[in-house]
Amino acid sequence: MFSRYSAPGGIKDVLRVGLPLVMSMASTTAMEFTDRVFLGNYSVISIAAALPAGLANFVLLSFCMGLVDYVGVFVAQYTGAGQPRRVGAALWQGLWFCLPASLILASLTFAAEPLFALAGHPPEVQAQEATYFSILCLGSGFAVTGMCLSSFFSGRGLTMPVMVVHVIGALLNIPLDYALIYGRFGLPEMGIAGAALATCFAWFLSALLLALLVFRRDNERNFGVRSSWRFDKALFLRFMRFGLPSGVQFLMDILGFTLFLFIIGSLGAESLAATNIVFSLNALVFLPMVGFSVAASILVGQAMGAGDPDRAAYANTSTLYLCVTYTLILDAAFVFFPRELLSLFRPQDLSPEHFEAVRETGVVLLRLVAVYCLFDSVGIIQYGSLRGAGDTRFIMLTILGCSALILVLPTWLMVRVLGWGLYPAWACVLIYIAVLAVIMRIRFLRGAWRKIRVIEPTGPAPADGVSP
Repeated sequence: MFSRYSAPGGIKDVLRVGLPLVMSMASTTAMEFTDRVFLGNYSVISIAAALPAGLANFVLLSFCMGLVDYVGVFVAQYTGAGQPRRVGAALWQGLWFCLPASLILASLTFAAEPLFALAGHPPEVQAQEATYFSILCLGSGFAVTGMCLSSFFSGRGLTMPVMVVHVIGALLNIPLDYALIYGRFGLPEMGIAGAALATCFAWFLSALLLALLVFRRDNERNFGVRSSWRFDKALFLRFMRFGLPSGVQFLMDILGFTLFLFIIGSLGAESLAATNIVFSLNALVFLPMVGFSVAASILVGQAMGAGDPDRAAYANTSTLYLCVTYTLILDAAFVFFPRELLSLFRPQDLSPEHFEAVRETGVVLLRLVAVYCLFDSVGIIQYGSLRGAGDTRFIMLTILGCSALILVLPTWLMVRVLGWGLYPAWACVLIYIAVLAVIMRIRFLRGAWRKIRVIEPTGPAPADGVSP
């Protein structure tokens, strides 16, 4: 046990890299959780609109974020390979992608009204969905740029600056959220539009703080973060080769859950509200899991850059131990205190009888979440480790197939064709996550990832980018 703690790639390394990332995700979760609580207490229409509209934005944002986040794997592998001057060049290839991505995301505001008209939600929900979505799209470029800049630190295993920036953003966002939603401190009451503006402000502030930390003189001296600004075609294409599947994978995973929510919305406001509330609580487990997954990508990436796949496998196992332990603790709260957690989201404009129906539905769903989170904790760490090694094409194809064939199509069939209702649809979520966890675990154990080379080798590179 002592060896597992202190050895390279052991629990000590995972905690050093992962805990600040978990805290970063926890601060993001707290910000979103508070946002949902404020909106839930403000209006049942607002809470019904917030999650579908937020997810719709995140679906479009997820491709860009999944792609630029892969800068962190390049930084990790260059760090492990002892090539610090390539770190600045890798960062700039991601930043070159951020500019057109930000413009495209902002232009999606024009699609807001027709997009939510397709969902078939009640008209008053559609109007708030379009407002929330439009404002988030305008600010999404800040989120993409901040993600790219944070990779400079996280890829090198220096995750504390990322944590500090996210905590500052969350601390400032929460009072601004409260003020803009309810109209406090002399600010106008804006409801769901105020929640979106507060989120965009947090994205902007995080990107600004990270830029100030990255482009310092000592980082220029050690990593060339200023002088490496030129477009490097070979490195950019290599970044696209591994980053594009990562972006598509992230897109398809989020898209699958968004389509699931849109289908559930046709069952009525109570089913949609219960689902939205439970997904908001699920974020308390999921986003810190993402922090552990990123830690696995970093440690595996550094080990692979150093040519040590055995250390990469060791780091994967250490991260898995910690993530499962964390999940079990949160699952206990979901199983034993579901009504207390769900009561945090009681809207002011919903009668006690109607909220009781929402809450009782949520109790069943929250206990189902507790089961699938155990599978998710395994799958998400295997995904992070495979991603850090460069096995992004396999991940993309697996999630593309499973999302379509296990999650979206069966849910549509059960709800829209067979009329089976809410619980069978949620069973599809459980099966989807369980199957992904099993596939990812088997893939990692078989070890095909050990032969993949992400960064250019010191000697002649193979034509396909994979070592013999």
